[in-house]
Amino acid sequence: MSRKVRWGIISTANIGRHRVIPAIQQSSNGTVVAVGSRSLDKAQAFAADLTIPKAYGSYEELIADPEVDAIYNPLPNSEHAEWSIRCAEAGKPVLCEKPFASDAPEAQRMTDAFTSRGVLFAEAFMYRFHPQTVRLRELLAAGTVGRLTAINSAFTFSISNEADIRLDRALAGGGLMDVGCYCVNITRLLTGQEPERVQAVALWGAASGVDEMLAGVMEFPSGVIAHFDCGFRALRTNYCDIRGTTGRMFVEPVFNLEPTQDGLIHIWRGDSYEQIKVPAVNQYTLMVEDFADALLNHRPPRYPAQDGVNNMRALDMLYAAAGRP
Repeated sequence: MSRKVRWGIISTANIGRHRVIPAIQQSSNGTVVAVGSRSLDKAQAFAADLTIPKAYGSYEELIADPEVDAIYNPLPNSEHAEWSIRCAEAGKPVLCEKPFASDAPEAQRMTDAFTSRGVLFAEAFMYRFHPQTVRLRELLAAGTVGRLTAINSAFTFSISNEADIRLDRALAGGGLMDVGCYCVNITRLLTGQEPERVQAVALWGAASGVDEMLAGVMEFPSGVIAHFDCGFRALRTNYCDIRGTTGRMFVEPVFNLEPTQDGLIHIWRGDSYEQIKVPAVNQYTLMVEDFADALLNHRPPRYPAQDGVNNMRALDMLYAAAGRP
């Protein structure tokens, strides 16, 4: 392998077109060499738009390309497992879009397929690589809020297309799967623990059958209580509010900062207030660079694949509590 990872992209999904492919193309250690689709015409048009050298009319052809070192998988949630496992069987490392799978058992099968073959596998939660998130964790570890007691987060938007795959239950759609998974992930990241007990309520779409809005509460072994709401039927917002015995930190936005957007952490300690500004970066580029660096230097990715399984377990608990039909 050269000192740049040669990426292949499975599918022509918008997240790849607008976020991940440009991030790889701007990265220091990666380049996009191929895209695969079930339609050759679609793949060729996509490749031409994004200046990708090769286009394939099937995912199998892309996976079999010996000049593809690693694969980014942004397929619908219900197809993550099948095609990620096929990549593992071919010895191809995969950066898989969140959420990892349709449920935790499926996510575990995926992870085991890679682990048993010694092939790199990671979940694409880009916000974790942003210096704002890194700084939040440092401040929390330094006792900025005292003993952590509560975390409140939200990630919502108003969906514009009723035919959107996120409203398709057969494709493992739903608000918790698409955006609520971020709220669950950041809470697990900041506490360093897994939820012991959860409660949840959801608005189930009459036509879609998926959770179009969901609110959840999670209790952690340390006593931290986390609550969040997510979904497709509320004005766009995403924030995280971290509170402890002596202080508070608040960040908005926390998950999807634009590459030109500075981060800003608001901090209250008693009666004092300060702001910490975090310079703008492309968090997608930092994510793909970490994966490529892990591959080039034969090290684990910053966040292990098992973390993705654990996140899915929390999602499964919340769906069970919400009484998913």
